[in-house]
Formats: sequence, structure tokens, C-alpha cells
Amino acid sequence: MKNILFVCTANSARSVLGEALLRHKGDDGYQTFSAGSTPRGTVNPDALKCLERNGLPAAGFRSKSWEEFAGADAPQMDLIVTVCDSAAGEACPVWPGHPLVVHWGIPDPASVEGEEASRAAAFDLAYQRLERRIDAMLALGPAVFDAPDAKAQLSNIGSQAELQD
Repeated sequence: MKNILFVCTANSARSVLGEALLRHKGDDGYQTFSAGSTPRGTVNPDALKCLERNGLPAAGFRSKSWEEFAGADAPQMDLIVTVCDSAAGEACPVWPGHPLVVHWGIPDPASVEGEEASRAAAFDLAYQRLERRIDAMLALGPAVFDAPDAKAQLSNIGSQAELQD
């Protein structure tokens, strides 16, 4: 069982989408979580609608601090994926067990304003980009975590052009 934490600043949109997607696609081999450096306190309703549109459960998510995962009694992470540029640049807590930390930057769909259709399109695009990256990670198989170049392989997923659009 591999523990994966998706991190973005507010823990209200992208990190929640990542958590839900890997939970759905990763079967029993992965336990997924999400958190933020400065959590908003609530999950963006458009993120929950996006999950529902894509047939994933939208209940039970909450916006929480990454400090919940930095304590001695927290689950030990194998991989931390930052999905927003600001969270990637912040000073992260010292994670128990020193997990791999990679960045898969996704533009913030919550920054899109306007009518519901425009917001939905932005969330769907973020969802699709995360889905392609998670599929690429799963295609590497669990052995990637033990590979000498694990960080490079997992980081590369965030920069591959075909996984962007």
C-alpha cells in the first residue's frame, strides 16, 4: 500500500480532484489524501460538481492543513504531489519518512470567474490533466517507488507535454 498526498495552497480544488481520481483509479494499492498550506476551510462546490459529472463520489472531502500529515502519528507518505505552483515553492513541513516530493503544476480552475459553464470547463480541464498524469503514474507500476530514479520518473510526469493538454 502506497500513501500519496496531493497538495495545493487552499486544498479546495486541484488537490481534491487528485485525491478522488487516484482513489478511484488506484484500486487497493494506494491510499490517497489531500491537504493545503493555507486551507480554505471548504471544498470548492465546482470541484465537487466536477467529480459528480465524471462519476466519482463527491462526499466526504474537506479542506485541511498539510500539518495533519506532518506529525508523528500521521500516515507515512510515499509520495507528495504538489499541483499548484505556489504550494511547490513554499517551505513544506518535514514529512515523516522523507517521502518523494514532485510537482505536477495544474492551472487553478477556481480562479476562473463567470457563468457556471465557464467554471465547469476549467474544472473539467484540470480533471483531465490530473487524470492523464495519474494514469501515467499508474502505468509505471508500484515498482517505480523503489527505482533509483523514482523522483525523476515521477517528476517527469508533470512536465511531459502530452500530459498537459
